[in-house]
Parts: sequence; C-alpha cells; structure tokens
Amino acid sequence: MQAATAAVADIVRTLTPWDALERGHIAETLRWLSESDDIFRRVKPATPPRHLVSYVVLVDPGSRAVLLGLHRKAGLWLPTGGHVDPGEHPLATARRETVEEIAIEADFTVIGDAPLFLTITTTVGIGLSHEDVSLWYVIRGSRDREYALDPAEFADQRWFPLDAPELPAADPHFERFLAKLTAALSV
Repeated sequence: MQAATAAVADIVRTLTPWDALERGHIAETLRWLSESDDIFRRVKPATPPRHLVSYVVLVDPGSRAVLLGLHRKAGLWLPTGGHVDPGEHPLATARRETVEEIAIEADFTVIGDAPLFLTITTTVGIGLSHEDVSLWYVIRGSRDREYALDPAEFADQRWFPLDAPELPAADPHFERFLAKLTAALSV
C-alpha cells in the first residue's frame, strides 16, 4: 500500500459510523483501499471508476445552519469540495477547495480537522458513471458574513437549517450527514 493510500486508510479507520449504511461504506472503503492504490481521479469524469472526494461543509453552529450551493453540473444543492488530487492528503484537498470555491481559509474549529462522515455515491454522467468515495469535512462559517461561492461551479447559494432543511434536490446522503452533524454539535 502506497503512503497516500495508507494515509487515507488511517483516516477512514478513525471514523465512527453513524448508521448501518455508513458502517457498510467504511468497510467497503477499507476493502477497496487494501486492494488498490488507484484511488485518485486522473481523468475526468471517471478514471478510475471509483475515486476520492473531500466535501467541505460550511456550518454556522450558532444559527444551526449550513451553506450549500446549487452545483451547475450536478443540478443538486451540494457542499463545496472536490476530487482529491493524486497523492494529495484529503485534508489538504479540503483546505484547497475551501480557498478555490469559497475564497476563505478553512476553519476546522467546529468538530476538528478529521472528517465527520464517509459516503460512497454513484454519480451518473453523460455515458459514464463512477463512484465518489467522499470524506465530509466541517468548517466554521457565519450567516452574518457574505460568501461568494465559485460562480463557475455554483449557480446559487443558500443557508439551510440543520434541524429542518427543505432541500429540493441534494446529495442523497445529506440528511444523514445533517443528523450526524446535529448529534456532534449536541455533545
């Protein structure tokens, strides 16, 4: 196992699953990492057909809200983030994507700099589908501050309440993420 793959496996091993689905995703991810070092996207959109993503969820813990953007390509309300570059640490990806897509430095003081959540999602593109193995990081934000999500990536942006989000279309795992985040904030 190459060092970059081993570092990702170490991260995944530290996650405490929220539910049976996340437990299964963690187990499948650890199996995948033990069998392959080909874990970073090299060619858009689907080479290799399963690859790593770092989501970065901007949270205002005081107002109990998260900022999402309407992603232009996916047509879904998503957190910022992106694909982990070959050999890049997922935390470095989270930091880089925060600068690129929100134009701020990532502040990991909500729950720490480890990911909170892990998901495996099949993404269907034009003629090609692939699987994103996503590590969900949480960064601090404020509803009182203006953020300008990257207009090349996002057509709109809105704050959604943690407790009762009304999401027209979002990542299929987003409600489960919100439940885990709400529990983490209650500690």
